[in-house]
Amino acid sequence: MKRFWKEVAVAPEDGGWGIALDGRPVRTPQRAPLAVTSLALAEAIAAEWQAQGETVDPAAMPMTGLTNAAIDLALPDPAAFAEPIAAYAATDLFCYRDDRDALLQAEQAATWNPLLAWAEQRYGIEFAITQGILPIDQPPETVAALRAAVFVVDPWRMTALTPLVTIGGSLVAGLARIDDAFDAETLWEAVSLDELYQERRWGADAQAQAQRAAHKRDWDNAVRFLELLP
Repeated sequence: MKRFWKEVAVAPEDGGWGIALDGRPVRTPQRAPLAVTSLALAEAIAAEWQAQGETVDPAAMPMTGLTNAAIDLALPDPAAFAEPIAAYAATDLFCYRDDRDALLQAEQAATWNPLLAWAEQRYGIEFAITQGILPIDQPPETVAALRAAVFVVDPWRMTALTPLVTIGGSLVAGLARIDDAFDAETLWEAVSLDELYQERRWGADAQAQAQRAAHKRDWDNAVRFLELLP
């Protein structure tokens, strides 16, 4: 799509804030009004539209994209939107430790155990930890409590939680950020631990680095979206 507007403005709309292009309201892909309850988020979205060149680049508009997802996907059916994330309650990355490399095991324990301990205290649960990649069954009470924690997250924060969990493979990490229990950079290093360890040991791979950089951008955008919510 080519840029067709000159001026971008934030305008009051339905008790919140909308975005107007030359006075015309922006809508989501499903044609719903693109309106938010946070002025800070509205201003960030407006800045993305204002920064576009002659051709619109959706990849350069992450706050707009996450807002579209919240309005078009999460709000209409919050439970269905949350279900794929709740499924991570049974397969959290932090419960799977390397079964061959003692040094990596030690790093995993030092980094991941405090995060699991936080979740155990926060939700009154216990985790089963294994070595290797074969699936391990978590206690039913643990799965139930973590699933319940997901389904009480409001649709806007669930929109940010989704990339945090899917990028890192850890529901615990995502919930810890939602709860503001650990800073985003600590959690990123935790979910990237295995990749970074292998890189230190065997050397950098350009393709792997590029993929991790893309994941980091998506992670940072989700974190920023959370911070802009009321």
